[in-house]
Amino acid sequence: MTRPSEVTRERILKAAERLFAARGYEGTSIRAIVTKARVNQAAVNYHFTGKDGLYREVLHAAFHALTERQIAHGAQATTRSREEVLIDFVRDQLRPLSARDELSRHIRLFNWEAVQPTAIFRKLVSEEATPFMNVAVDLVRRFLPTADQRVLLMAAIWLIGQCHIFVRNREQLAAPPVALALEGPAVEELARHICRWAAAGLAAGSLPAVPPAPTGNPL
Repeated sequence: MTRPSEVTRERILKAAERLFAARGYEGTSIRAIVTKARVNQAAVNYHFTGKDGLYREVLHAAFHALTERQIAHGAQATTRSREEVLIDFVRDQLRPLSARDELSRHIRLFNWEAVQPTAIFRKLVSEEATPFMNVAVDLVRRFLPTADQRVLLMAAIWLIGQCHIFVRNREQLAAPPVALALEGPAVEELARHICRWAAAGLAAGSLPAVPPAPTGNPL
């Protein structure tokens, strides 16, 4: 049986998630949250010790929801081909394109952090992003087995970025002049394209290195 305090806590979290996603951290007041959640401010202080604690909890839930599938698939990676792991990783990264509820709000939360970064978010990422990054690094290592850790990190960030640019800019990409609607079967098509391009790009990483850029004045 769910206790009343747990119901109150969940109601506060849901209200805060919607408001932070719509307005960002700076644009969301405690008054707006307690009004939407139909609670008093004391309840927020009791469960989350204030706005910062509540925002961190919302970010924690969002980050977990967006990465839990990748981490679970990463645990099974050794029994599957690198191409199978890659397509699952990319599909999981693109999953918010097919979602119109919580996952979409989670992406909007992180979009706010891109334009109005907070110390709360930076601290959370520093503490909780390691398992997800390990999955991405382990994946690219299967394509670049001789690369050092620095190169693997750059490759992992690059791979994540190939997906994130479509997720973050979905609404803008759907409008002219691009008019690229990413819904339904189009999401799976995009996932397969990204996998082909990423596999080819990562495979090229085993070729001889590009010569360094010239230094000094060429004239």
